[in-house]
Amino acid sequence: MKVLLDTNIIIHRETKDPDNKDIGKLFFWIEKLGYNKYIHKVTIQEISNNQDIKARKAFSIKLQSYQQLPTIAPIKSEVQQISNKYDKTQNDKNDTILLNEVYTGRVDILISEDKDIHRKAVELGIEDKVYTIEEFIEKAIIENPEFIDYNVLSIKKEFFGNINLEDEFFDSFKEDYKGFEDWFNRKSDEMAYVCKSDEAILAFLYLKIENENEPYPDIKPTFARKKRLKIGSFKVNLNGFNIGERFLKIIFDNALQFFVDEIYVTIFPKRIEEERLINLLEKFGFKYHGIKESDSGIESVYTRDFTKIVSISSPKITYPFISKKARKFIVPIRPEYHTNLLPDSIVRNESPNDYIENKPHRNAISKIYVSRSINRDLKSGDLILFYRTGGYYKSVITTIGIVEEIHKSIKDEDEFCKLCKKRSVFTDDELKRQWRSSTNYNRPFIVKFLYCYSFPNRLNMKRLIELEIIKDVESAPRGFEQISDEQFNKIIEETKSNGNIIVG
Repeated sequence: MKVLLDTNIIIHRETKDPDNKDIGKLFFWIEKLGYNKYIHKVTIQEISNNQDIKARKAFSIKLQSYQQLPTIAPIKSEVQQISNKYDKTQNDKNDTILLNEVYTGRVDILISEDKDIHRKAVELGIEDKVYTIEEFIEKAIIENPEFIDYNVLSIKKEFFGNINLEDEFFDSFKEDYKGFEDWFNRKSDEMAYVCKSDEAILAFLYLKIENENEPYPDIKPTFARKKRLKIGSFKVNLNGFNIGERFLKIIFDNALQFFVDEIYVTIFPKRIEEERLINLLEKFGFKYHGIKESDSGIESVYTRDFTKIVSISSPKITYPFISKKARKFIVPIRPEYHTNLLPDSIVRNESPNDYIENKPHRNAISKIYVSRSINRDLKSGDLILFYRTGGYYKSVITTIGIVEEIHKSIKDEDEFCKLCKKRSVFTDDELKRQWRSSTNYNRPFIVKFLYCYSFPNRLNMKRLIELEIIKDVESAPRGFEQISDEQFNKIIEETKSNGNIIVG
């Protein structure tokens, strides 16, 4: 396997004080998997243009530890079209030259943190071969669980006063914010969300409710009067486990609980980890608002409208709100997969210790459900209600999901496995068995959905029959079974659900 490393990866790796602390994990996995690391001639040229003679000499020595691609692939016409469309500078053209090596098959994988490279890769249809550092680490962890000893990961609410401020995790906060340590100590009696592996802090989140009279003299343009949820401090170090999405779920749950109109965050976009955070927030509807000026410098301000609106075609940007007008389906899920896929929907007879969030699919908001249902007529924005099977008394309806997209025309086993990775409960071997045990007439299909809401009160089969949502024991759902608006309303009422999530 030939891995081509972009110039930004080499610089992160070889610089004295790398911004991205996960660069070591990336090279650990490349070497562990036996992949060959390559650099391109354009990378050598870019580094040789460094005006700092001392730095240039140091890098030229370090570059000798990498294999150089001996030739440059002729530019394909499709790649040239992308270049004509986007490239304005020589650096832009160099990025396209790297992509061309992937497109022509001369290398298997390209690793880059450049957003424009990833945008071009999508248009060329090779996005599955172009990875960020985080994506590559996640891929390696998922595909090679035998190589890693999963430490127990747990997210807990904790008093500031019980959190170790000397953990190196907080070094970037201390560097960016003047008086951070004083601020942190003044918060000793307040709560934050912390994720640890053993005793090391991997992620941290502090939230604050601000009312309509909160002043914002340092934010430009100034905010209108609204009730807001402020993401006061948010950082995720760990890659490969979707912890960022897990923390986003916490943010949205709090925004629902306190009936806010808007969520906002201020970020110094200095490091790769902050760029990643911005990318994640933008996927879930956050938009650039302006700047915040303080003694610490100028931060970017991002806001997320949290009034009750729904996008049917792009439900992620209005998550977790659901449309009252959407179609609703009940779908069964077996007990051995239920809480593994939907950890917030754990039932009373299960131990939370069995479902510590140490696998990517457990933390993700966006998940994969594999089905052989006869009814495959699903579309973006549809609601799916998960029904944990188990019999007359033990079967319970637990969770609402929002359909993002459907994959029905899957060409082969490889594509099926690739589409399911990261966000499904199944291992590669289990996925292959599912595909191989089917025929062309009953191939499994894939539903990508957003994990939206866990019902506070569970309704078992007995109660669902009494409410005329299920006709009788023999009519328990076996695939995607559509229910009426009236039946859905009964479920919302009986489960004592938060009606604030429903729009329309």
